[in-house]
Amino acid sequence: MKSLTKQAKQIVRDARRRGVTIAVAESITGGKIASTLVGIPGASAVLRLGIVAYATEMKRRVLGVDGRLLDKHGAVHPKVAKQMALGVRKLGAIGKDAVTIGIATTGVAGPDPQDGAEVGLTFIAVSVGDETEVHEYRFEGGRNEIRYEATQVALALVEEVLRQFKA
Repeated sequence: MKSLTKQAKQIVRDARRRGVTIAVAESITGGKIASTLVGIPGASAVLRLGIVAYATEMKRRVLGVDGRLLDKHGAVHPKVAKQMALGVRKLGAIGKDAVTIGIATTGVAGPDPQDGAEVGLTFIAVSVGDETEVHEYRFEGGRNEIRYEATQVALALVEEVLRQFKA
C-alpha cells in the first residue's frame, strides 16, 4: 500500500479537482487522518472539519451518537461508526454547503479490550450522499501499528469513494 503522505496527496489533489469536501470524526486514529491530510498543501480547500471524539461521552455530545446505543454496545460498534460519520458531516456543513464525504473511525488500539471488544477490532464508516457504509477490520500489532493501519485503510476508502466523482 502507498504511504500515508502519498495517499493524502492523491486525496487532496482529486478532491480539489472534483470540488469534494471531507469531514473526519476520529476515535481510534486519534487525529491521524486529519493530521495527514493537513500536511498536504491545499488541504484547506478539501478538509472542512476534523474531530477527535476519543471519549465515549464526546461521541454522544459532539457527534450526536445515540446514548442508548453507546450504553448498550459501547463505543466500538458499527452503528456508532455510522452515526459518527453522519454527525461529522452535519457539523461540517456551514450554511448551504454540505460536506461531501464524512469518514469516522472507532475501535480498540489496546493494550486491553474495551467494552467487550477485542484489541484490533475497528469500524470505519464512510458517508456520501444518502449512503453510509461501515467496514469492519481486525488489525494486529501494537497500538501504533493498529492506529497506522486504521488510518491507511480509512484513507484508501476515501480514495475509492473519490473515484465515483467526475473531475
